Amino acid sequence: MPRSPPPGEGRPLTSTALRRSRWTPWLYLLPALVLLAGLLVYPIYQLGLISFLEYTQAQVSGGQPTSFQGFGNYAALFGDGEFWRVLLATVLFAAACVLTTLLVGCALAVLLTRIRAVPRLVLMMAALGAWATPAITGSTVWVFLFDPDFGPVNRVLGLGDFSWTYGQYSAFALVLLEVVWCSFPFVMVTVYAGIRAVPAEVLEAAALDGASQLRTWRSVLAPILRPILVVVTIQSVIWDFKVFTQIYVMTGGGGIAGQNLVLNVYAYQKAFASSQYSLGSAIGVVMLLILLAVTLAYLRIVRRQGEEL
Repeated sequence: MPRSPPPGEGRPLTSTALRRSRWTPWLYLLPALVLLAGLLVYPIYQLGLISFLEYTQAQVSGGQPTSFQGFGNYAALFGDGEFWRVLLATVLFAAACVLTTLLVGCALAVLLTRIRAVPRLVLMMAALGAWATPAITGSTVWVFLFDPDFGPVNRVLGLGDFSWTYGQYSAFALVLLEVVWCSFPFVMVTVYAGIRAVPAEVLEAAALDGASQLRTWRSVLAPILRPILVVVTIQSVIWDFKVFTQIYVMTGGGGIAGQNLVLNVYAYQKAFASSQYSLGSAIGVVMLLILLAVTLAYLRIVRRQGEEL
């Protein structure tokens, strides 16, 4: 005999029940949303508020009243040639870090699929160790390794007393290496997990068609892994665009005469070294808007191509 359905099964939901079902997920998310509001929304509100005020050490100490400046801080910021120089350096440096991190991470992810279990475990443990190292610790170690007097790198390469942090481009290159060193494990592990999820039949079909490793990656794996690549790219853009510790530690606060400044260090100098907290907040708001615009634009492009994240 056919089993009779339980009471209520198969009946259409009423409007009240439908509304309740729609609000149920939000009720479960409510504690996390409250926590995020306290950790993110309120600080962003304060950051934006201070950027519209005259807020220096005089206002902090109570010697002068706080006054509303409107967009005066932004006008002063955009009228400063140093800000545009630092912005350009930040964009170029972040782009180089992101591209290098993705190339190294994806190449090692493919390598993990080609080697045996023991070498794979050793490589993954070494990479995760680099990822888990605090930024200030890793930066200090890299400065020692490339030190012109005591570092082993110059001795191995025969560079004598060459100072990596003296020149603008060599200092940026040194910081880039450290940023990639501590960032590629995230890309490697994420992409490796995505590759392992690809059906073996797809890769076997590409091999039977005579596709090379590079062609297999470009024509088979990359389209399948596009959602994952979008995630790691956006994460890398956000992380590398707001690099602070590596630049500050390895170049001594921005390099000689500020030649290695990026926006995060520039905002720190304005806010805390010069006590111009309103200008520092304005720089923070500009960084927030740039990262938000990049993320939204990238997601829009991907969705236009028919990919669902």
